[in-house]
Amino acid sequence: MQAIIFEPQLNSKRIKFHVPYQAIEWRNAIKAMNTSFWHQQQKLWSVVNTAENMKAIKRIFGQNFAVTKGTGPKTIPKKELSAESKEKLLLLERNLVLRGYSQNTLRSYRAEIISFLSYFESRKLSGVTKQEIEAYVHMLITKYKISETKQNIIINAIKFYYEKVEGCPREYYDIQRPKKSKSLPNVLDTSEISRIINSPTNLKHKAILYTIYSAGLRISEVTRIRIEDIHSENGYIFIKGSKGKKDRKTVLSKKLILLLRRYYVEFKPAYWLFEGQDGGRYSTTSIQKIFRKATKVTNINPWATPHTLRHSFATHLLQNGTNLRYVQSLLGHSSSKTTEIYTHVMDINNKAIVSPLDLIE
Repeated sequence: MQAIIFEPQLNSKRIKFHVPYQAIEWRNAIKAMNTSFWHQQQKLWSVVNTAENMKAIKRIFGQNFAVTKGTGPKTIPKKELSAESKEKLLLLERNLVLRGYSQNTLRSYRAEIISFLSYFESRKLSGVTKQEIEAYVHMLITKYKISETKQNIIINAIKFYYEKVEGCPREYYDIQRPKKSKSLPNVLDTSEISRIINSPTNLKHKAILYTIYSAGLRISEVTRIRIEDIHSENGYIFIKGSKGKKDRKTVLSKKLILLLRRYYVEFKPAYWLFEGQDGGRYSTTSIQKIFRKATKVTNINPWATPHTLRHSFATHLLQNGTNLRYVQSLLGHSSSKTTEIYTHVMDINNKAIVSPLDLIE
């Protein structure tokens, strides 16, 4: 019985390793580790990549392990596109722009259609059948271990191309999708939130985390807030052109107003509320780095992301008795069904529910 440790690449965040199914004691010891995680698709365990964690897993396995290189997904090969395929790609981009799709969608669809065109380079796309498209997606799943999210993006891109560029009937390219997972949002309790948002010593960094949590914002939304969008007299923040090109108002915390006034005096932003060193909007990458540093310093859930602050905002509002419809409006959800996911988190976290085990004497 031997475990396999995959040597982490330079700057890898996690150490991945395979544990034999029958090694129950090893698995129990790994589960007890602070940052352990089971990767269902890869059938691998991982922990945060530190020298201490590497020593710890080696101690668990004793002498019964081997170290090997690499677990990263194989790169999907791409061929040079023909002039005809490049023309089709331009038609796709034109359709996306004319229909007002976001730059993120344009980039994602373009990348997937390049792969698709490359794979079927020797074929006329009008002759590619639904069964062949599903075989292509199946190949990507089995050979390249793509995620369910990527699988859906690929299908959306292919469907868009055939329906909007080639003008094919919608029902003909009704491609099989993965079963929708029912995962719950990652939520932190109020004490964990307090430790994270108060962790930065830099006033701008602290103000950014305060703003995301206090107003339930997406990371892209906080970078687009203008100074004039803070309505302190009326107690709201105006969010312009958010996901789905929707405007909305969200709550403005009194504590946040005080913090933002201090921040404004020190940093003197010109137009955007949060600006980079050279002016212009603060980048989402920089915010992710601020948050990662905060979770590392506080030793709080390493799987949390800036979006966890938004999930926690919604859950804490509902726990405090805020009407679901109000929460839906503050978050900018089109459907209440999207917001209802937070009620399931509440059910699990509700300390008023007693396990039947605790009633047995």
